[in-house]
Order: sequence, then structure tokens, then C-alpha cells
Amino acid sequence: MDIISLVLVIIGALNWGSIGLFGVDVVATIFGGQLALVSRIIFGLVGLAGIWCITLLFRDRGNKDTISHT
Repeated sequence: MDIISLVLVIIGALNWGSIGLFGVDVVATIFGGQLALVSRIIFGLVGLAGIWCITLLFRDRGNKDTISHT
């Protein structure tokens, strides 16, 4: 779930970057406009992925694969 969420957030970030730099909403352009059903679904999934990624900020950052030298 984390990887899927991160990929969707990256897609959203690249889309916002293209809007900011070039004035082009790539997702809306590909899928038929901002109000098209497919575009709205993608925008919704990106938003949900962003909410999911908030949980990454509060997780334990310890690496379970490292060997403890105690």
C-alpha cells in the first residue's frame, strides 16, 4: 500500500509541477478534462494516497534488517 500511495503522490506532484511550469494539467488532458469521471477518480486516488502518506511521517524509522551491536 505504501508503494502504491507513493507512486500516486509522485504522479500528483508531477501533474502539479506541469500545471505550475507549463499551465498544462496532464491528467485532465489525457483523460478528457478535469470534470471527466476518469480524471476525477485519478484525482481522488491521488488525494487518498496523500492522506495515506501522512502516516509515513509518524512511523518508526528503525530498520529491522540492521544488526544491533549491544
